[in-house]
Amino acid sequence: MDSPAGRLSLYSAGPEGQARGLPPLLLVHSVNAAASAAELAPLFTHYRQQRPVYALELPGFGFSERSVRAYTPRLMTDALHAALALIKSENGGDAADVLAVSLSSEFAVRAKDEAPNSIRRLALVSPTGFSGKKRRYGPAGGTLGMPWLYRLLTMNWWRQGIFDNLTRPGVIRYFLKRTWGSEKIDEPFCRYSVLTSRQPGAAHAPFYFVSAFLFSADINLLYEGLDGPVWVSMATRGDFTDYRGRHTVEGKANWQFCAVKGGALPFFEDLPAFTQKLDPYWDPDYFEKKGRS
Repeated sequence: MDSPAGRLSLYSAGPEGQARGLPPLLLVHSVNAAASAAELAPLFTHYRQQRPVYALELPGFGFSERSVRAYTPRLMTDALHAALALIKSENGGDAADVLAVSLSSEFAVRAKDEAPNSIRRLALVSPTGFSGKKRRYGPAGGTLGMPWLYRLLTMNWWRQGIFDNLTRPGVIRYFLKRTWGSEKIDEPFCRYSVLTSRQPGAAHAPFYFVSAFLFSADINLLYEGLDGPVWVSMATRGDFTDYRGRHTVEGKANWQFCAVKGGALPFFEDLPAFTQKLDPYWDPDYFEKKGRS
């Protein structure tokens, strides 16, 4: 699809010949040097049997446009707005549920803040913004970007060499093991991650990511001001287990934190266990039932 964020790749599927039940679901992958919608394959396969499901590839990743431009939270959020508008038009005007992974949680929350009627419920898997002691209450729309680091990394004489080294099969495998918190990673996903990092323009967005331009300076303000249900999956293994900052929102009735056994992508390790925790949340009566229990 064409959009203000450029040409976007959006996978879609759904149950055939059945009356619509749950609203559509949009899945949004994380951001790293080899990101793509392949990260969401288990969830896409699971939910396509139940409801219309979409998987967006963010600008700079997968089959979306990988042109030379600034990659920022604004660009990523605009891509979500475009995808959500299309989904709404294809599903009788229904607002979508959104599941976002890691840093993309920040883009999803910003999209919800800017267009609250486009998103019904948010599910955030291993979201950023809660680790460490310091929260982010910076200027609205600001980023943590370090221009000096971006300039250093993208100097012509070593730019491609740095990216090629960052996306070597052994390096991608190393980071996936840290994400899983285990030696036992998903091998087809690992191979696809190497493939997608070899495509033309693959280096553009990751350099903005490594230079912190995709991290929002104001994300904790957005988290704390968020109106509407939010479900959070917290990893118990690997590099993404620090959620000490959740105390800023944990007491709010609309936030639900759930420790899910496994690494930062637990649906690869045990899909039934993950969906058993998540699926009740999509029920319109979830909070009422939770209150009764």
